[in-house]
Amino acid sequence: MELGLQGKKLLVTGGTRGIGRGIVLAAARAGADVLTCYVQESEYVESLRRELKETGGDHHVIRADVGDLAQVDSLVEAAKEKYGRLDGIVNNAGVISHIPFADLAPEEWSRVLDTNLTASYRIIQQALPLLGAGASVINVGSRGAAAGIPLRAHYTAAKAAMIGLTRSLAKELGGKGIRVNVVAPGVIETEAFDTLPAERAEGLRATYSQKTALARLGRVDELAAPVLFLLSDLSAYITGETLNVDGGI
Repeated sequence: MELGLQGKKLLVTGGTRGIGRGIVLAAARAGADVLTCYVQESEYVESLRRELKETGGDHHVIRADVGDLAQVDSLVEAAKEKYGRLDGIVNNAGVISHIPFADLAPEEWSRVLDTNLTASYRIIQQALPLLGAGASVINVGSRGAAAGIPLRAHYTAAKAAMIGLTRSLAKELGGKGIRVNVVAPGVIETEAFDTLPAERAEGLRATYSQKTALARLGRVDELAAPVLFLLSDLSAYITGETLNVDGGI
């Protein structure tokens, strides 16, 4: 079966590193045109631009901090100007910190909630005029939303709320032919592991190998593939769902 993503117009937030980068490149290689965003200039940004240029298609990598609603609105406006419509949105951008709840400052709570949750609300809302029947919205959640993670109360709260947002929007937008789902990753090995001391990285691999049914960490491409499936018409009768991609954690 073909995914049928050729010529689809996609907006993927936070697409220069990690999971987001994997989704952007996989979608572009499947024939979609992708607009993505980043917060700070880096080699990751430039290397993504190079890879997308080599892949071919109408791709755009622009600067936008989705924790700022004004920049969110500008991002959606850019998608409108570049494409005129959107066939899919992947709300992937996120931030995380590890702080004891007793020490969690209001500013940090707001920063994490704004980026991980409020940005998705605003992007979807502002993009509604660009979404037609058959469009697919995917919110990247976290397996930790159901499990709970110490020192990440703000992060898990945002990801848990994403599930409620998704369920409500699936029912509200379903009559227009717009599908809304969550993909909830477990522990995915991204380039961030390369920055860790070797001993620390191996320790994490060993720990999560014991915690997953498949006895290993996930790969970025193994997360991107389910996202592409949900973006495609192969999942035309799936909405309001949370797809855990966690190796059986």
